[in-house]
Amino acid sequence: MASVVPVTEEDAKSELHAYLEAHPDTRFMELLAPDMVGVLRGKRAGPDDFEKVFGTGVNHCGSAVVLDTKGSCFEGAGYGWEDGDPDVRARAVPGSLAPVPWATLPTAQVLLELFNLDGSEYFLDPRHVLRRALKPLTEKGLHPVMATELEFYLVEHDGRTWLPGVSRIPGSDVRQTGLQYGVFEDLEEVDAFLYDLDSICQEQNIPAGAALSEYAPGQFEVNLHHVDSPELACDHAVLLKRAVKAAARSNDLAATFMAKPFADTAGSGLHLHISLLDDDGNNVFAGKSEDGPWSDTLRHAIGGLAEIMAESMAIYSINANSYRRYSLHAYVPRSPNWGPNHRSLSLRIPLSSAENTRIEHRVSGADANPYLTAAAVFAGIHHGIVNKIEPGPMVGEREAVEEVRTLPTRWPVALDAFDNGKILRRYMGEDYHRIFGICRREESERFQAEITDRDYEWYLRAV
Repeated sequence: MASVVPVTEEDAKSELHAYLEAHPDTRFMELLAPDMVGVLRGKRAGPDDFEKVFGTGVNHCGSAVVLDTKGSCFEGAGYGWEDGDPDVRARAVPGSLAPVPWATLPTAQVLLELFNLDGSEYFLDPRHVLRRALKPLTEKGLHPVMATELEFYLVEHDGRTWLPGVSRIPGSDVRQTGLQYGVFEDLEEVDAFLYDLDSICQEQNIPAGAALSEYAPGQFEVNLHHVDSPELACDHAVLLKRAVKAAARSNDLAATFMAKPFADTAGSGLHLHISLLDDDGNNVFAGKSEDGPWSDTLRHAIGGLAEIMAESMAIYSINANSYRRYSLHAYVPRSPNWGPNHRSLSLRIPLSSAENTRIEHRVSGADANPYLTAAAVFAGIHHGIVNKIEPGPMVGEREAVEEVRTLPTRWPVALDAFDNGKILRRYMGEDYHRIFGICRREESERFQAEITDRDYEWYLRAV
């Protein structure tokens, strides 16, 4: 998988040649770059372009990383229709070349990073936004270790509407009811899907770990192992989504990472687990403080994450559906609370040994862009550490939580908080912060302008 260690063009081409030696029948290569909302976009290249991808680069549409969720350009951003849609250069992310097991013909895939024609980083590439946000931490000699957890639904359509893809009662077509958290029969029902997913992850070096039946019918979670590169951890997240959807299609299923596909069941989240190591490899979150067996550095990191949370919500909840997830009694936090071993909190300190002391960030929906989410999280961590921000009262283990809504959990309100925020823009870069706000607000307005069936159901006759 991907690495942030600089490599020469010779090293990059060595990776390509080694792959082609092992897979000599490769007919195509899928070139993948995540856009602002985390959708992988790109093209399928033939053998004549393989060397270019790992050398000087190939042309890539510069506006492709600032499209809306449906793939359209934004009128107010200045990219696409307004500027003639010029190309930038795209080069392979080192270590990300892997086979596409579900392809009909022998096909490879590789992640891309984008550059201006002069060789400088293309500021609209989410990967580079993450790098900018990480730089203040690494300049302090602090090195993140990170992993993600992703929840998703298997879904089905009954001819009228979408439903969770739940198990049937044996010997019948009757749908099994109930949440059924952690039930093995639900895993066994989709055993072929899980087998295919595991096979894909092994072939593509995606370090998938535990899989479990989650807190809703048809909902599952896959954990990814921690790595010492946040970029790589985010690569794992976007490629796991692609693998889940491919494995589902191969088994006549459909999978979705929508944050809240069904009103009466739990939403799906993207959880980030993060610890920080110093130059000697020591976990700076380990130790003792007034609140528990963790360091004041961890407390201050949580303080920063809490302070930046409101202005970051537009990133953690990237689209209209994202905000439907913030409902009561769903283990989805609606205020920047924190504490140990408590799943109702935004910022949880999981049970762990001293060397694995970490923060679990539980706010984002599964639909979020992991690179931008991680950028906002690391911005909050650095802000808290350097300013020694106190996190406020801790919620104790097993302590009841009053589900107070203090975060902006409506899209326009979250965008207002983002636009008016003073902290996050310093880490993302003023230009990207401005473009992100313009694009997401325009998509919000496009969504709001739609007339839905619900409008007719509620208002057509009554008013």
